[in-house]
Amino acid sequence: MRYLSTRGGPDSPGLGFCDILLEGLAPDGGLFLPESYPRVDAQLLARWRNLLATEGYAALAHAVLSLYIDDIPDADLRGICERAYNDTVFSSPEIVGVTELDGGLWLAHLSGGPTAAFKDLAMQLLGQLFEYELGRRGAELNILGATSGDTGSAAEYAMRGRAGVRVFMLTPAGRMTPFQQAQMFSLDDPAIVNIAVEGVFDDCQDLVKAAAGDLEFKQRHSLGAVNSINWARLVAQVVYYVAAWLRVTTADDQRVSFCVPTGNFGNICAGHVARMMGVPIDSLVLATNENNVLDEFFRTGSYRVRSSAETHATSSPSMDISKASNFERFVFDLLGRDAARVRELFAVKLPQDGCFDLSGTPEFAGLRERFGFVSAASSHAERLATIRAVHAADGILVDPHTADGIRVARDFVRPGVPMIVTETALPVKFAATIVEAIGIEPDRPAAFVGLEDLPRHVVDLPNDVEALKSLIASVTGR
Repeated sequence: MRYLSTRGGPDSPGLGFCDILLEGLAPDGGLFLPESYPRVDAQLLARWRNLLATEGYAALAHAVLSLYIDDIPDADLRGICERAYNDTVFSSPEIVGVTELDGGLWLAHLSGGPTAAFKDLAMQLLGQLFEYELGRRGAELNILGATSGDTGSAAEYAMRGRAGVRVFMLTPAGRMTPFQQAQMFSLDDPAIVNIAVEGVFDDCQDLVKAAAGDLEFKQRHSLGAVNSINWARLVAQVVYYVAAWLRVTTADDQRVSFCVPTGNFGNICAGHVARMMGVPIDSLVLATNENNVLDEFFRTGSYRVRSSAETHATSSPSMDISKASNFERFVFDLLGRDAARVRELFAVKLPQDGCFDLSGTPEFAGLRERFGFVSAASSHAERLATIRAVHAADGILVDPHTADGIRVARDFVRPGVPMIVTETALPVKFAATIVEAIGIEPDRPAAFVGLEDLPRHVVDLPNDVEALKSLIASVTGR
């Protein structure tokens, strides 16, 4: 299995998985994807069904990831999966369970990890992979990432204490909930550097890309990525789409749909990959909040990024994103993997004009039939109403991002096709919104009691790439 960049030509050399694991962003500014998606059939899916039932999630993860990773010995990869996915790390031996909700919906539980968010499912694997590969190479890695709320804490909890790994994590100052901030800023570890940037998440993401785009700086400071621009993180998420499909279905050709709350397009991009592999997925329903850049594209064909001033602060803050990094991967597939067109759109037209329009293209005209995507957005009032309704009907408390998904999913339910909503986080991370919705505080797991009262460890930084590079250099000493 070799990997190419979304902006690379047909003659660009393919790289192995472990090379792109440490690389993160491609040198040409594009994102890595496999040269082709491995295909699965009903016979293989039947074997996976038995594997999940008899040996569990780690065994399924090993089977799925083996299709994409051939430069780690099989026994080593199995050990990596077993260390990442077990009931010591996650709250349930199922790792990913499902619950049937009222109205033809299912909820895929993805928030049983150490930071109570779906990001743990990828980050725990990534931490194991990084430590393994750095150990093989005798190398070090300085992870540079940006978070809108949950990626940062999941990465820091997965990477802390690992040999050869340091984390620099950018956050939009004042844009995360007090719980999200405390989860990150309470970590007192010299290898964890929290950075609060003046601006919104997109500003943080732009700084990460600018620093990583300076190839000399990137090489000198051994910069890597844990955001979903890193293919390893995204392919780890493919596993839970397979697991959720297996847990909801009984026949190996039974189709389901997924509704995915998303801001940076990473989570639903993993669903796209699963569908491209042949997992029987009917629709991929993209749910956004008031920052509806992606919804606008899938409805109209126009992709227009918003400025920081135009990016709303909402009650589902992890999706307050107006420039979706992973979207480039989908456009690459949409345009028949034409790297020259993708490079023109994302490296020239988007920086120059702030937008591009595919509405008049045959590719956009056939998007729904070829790729299964539909989309919609929710409002704050709709999320509150959904939290109340699900709590009353099903006795389940959901966070506002998951509520966004449930609200949008209900408009796309089809008879005989289960609709699976991917859970985002435990409600405790967004307590103020839960109180507003139902008037009571959500349950707080014992591990998080008193979190907001702990000392904070965070560096304030202006929205300036040179200031960021200077900080990195001062910490690494290079």
